[in-house]
Amino acid sequence: MMNALSKKRWIRLIPIVFITYSLAYLDRANYSFGAAGGLAHDLNITAATSSLLGALFFLGYFFFQIPGAHYAENQSAKKLIFWSLILWGILATATGLIANVKLLFVIRFSLGIVESAVMPAMLVFLSHWFTKAERSRANTFLILGNPATVLWMSIISGYILESLGWRWMFILEGLPAVIWAFLWWKLVNDHPKDAKWMTDEEKAALDQALLAEQQGLKPVKNYKEAFKSKTVILLSLQYLLWSIGLYGFVMWLPSIINSAPNASLVTTGWLASIPYLLACILMLTVSFLSDKFQNRKLFVYPFLLIGAVCFYGSYLIGTSNFWLSFILLTIAGGCMYAPYGPFFAIIPEILPRNVSGGAMALINSMGALGSFAGAYIVGYLNDVTGGYGASYNFMAISLLASAVLTVIATNKKKTKEIKDKTIPIQEL
Repeated sequence: MMNALSKKRWIRLIPIVFITYSLAYLDRANYSFGAAGGLAHDLNITAATSSLLGALFFLGYFFFQIPGAHYAENQSAKKLIFWSLILWGILATATGLIANVKLLFVIRFSLGIVESAVMPAMLVFLSHWFTKAERSRANTFLILGNPATVLWMSIISGYILESLGWRWMFILEGLPAVIWAFLWWKLVNDHPKDAKWMTDEEKAALDQALLAEQQGLKPVKNYKEAFKSKTVILLSLQYLLWSIGLYGFVMWLPSIINSAPNASLVTTGWLASIPYLLACILMLTVSFLSDKFQNRKLFVYPFLLIGAVCFYGSYLIGTSNFWLSFILLTIAGGCMYAPYGPFFAIIPEILPRNVSGGAMALINSMGALGSFAGAYIVGYLNDVTGGYGASYNFMAISLLASAVLTVIATNKKKTKEIKDKTIPIQEL
């Protein structure tokens, strides 16, 4: 019965979750293509201003993570995501209609605010439907919308920019979110008990499994107590540093590739998609192995370490060999995405449901600050130095520090008493 239940949940919910987050990421990341494809030129935006505009999204994204998670857990993730889809689709479309850079500042900041609740709300939503043994894979299929979207967006956006220009790119890539909002509302339920496509026996079995997991966790009264946890604090700092490297890479990869000799917008689009293809493969593989071995740490920090080494290697090669440098950037990009599923499975396994959503939101909000810093500082360094070497080093150092913090945050073993014997539980 549980096998049938698992199959139903994966087939019914995961494609919907994947598409929803894909649309969110599309309207977040296509700014870098618009900037490279004429937006900056047409609106007379300098490189430094373009960096700020690209980063401003993440400043708005920082503010409403925790309220969003609280609302999703205590009210409705379904309703929150429905309205977010509509609002961010309208804002993304409006980007293609404006002629004033001041309005662009407002739109980018507002887009960050609207999208800020989506990630924590989705993580809360998945925690209502998938057990500990499944959570890394479920999280991965959610976050897979990130690199998978950039993979096809890199190609499609290149063609749209070449044929129709940057304004139509934003319009054509913004409207689908508004349409999808109504399909989301029709297709999902906040909790298994409301799902008409499940039998009563399946609902009871899933509820029992999820309840058993909660009973094995130490009670935590409120967010204040959870936020003082050493693990939560260290993972927040870890994710900030990780996001510096990741979003510096995401926001500036098209410009880095476009600076190569004889690079067209279409060529840039195809080349920029390659790191995200590797990311998709690694994310699926890593999440499967993490769930299989029920080990989180081992499938997080090594990939961040490899990413740091590859960034530094790309810096050492510089412009002397574009293709070797590009291969190292591709590996760095893939490795930065690989650990997402295991990473976001850590908190629900150590904190009870009443505070785990808020803790994940806190970590994600710190990631937003890191994303802001990564997108802005990388652009600033590129502008000031006239090259990409300084920003490569900056991202490499950030990832190295993130890998070290992962080890520290997850190094402590927990124990439990079984028949008067202390038995170590496997490390996170």
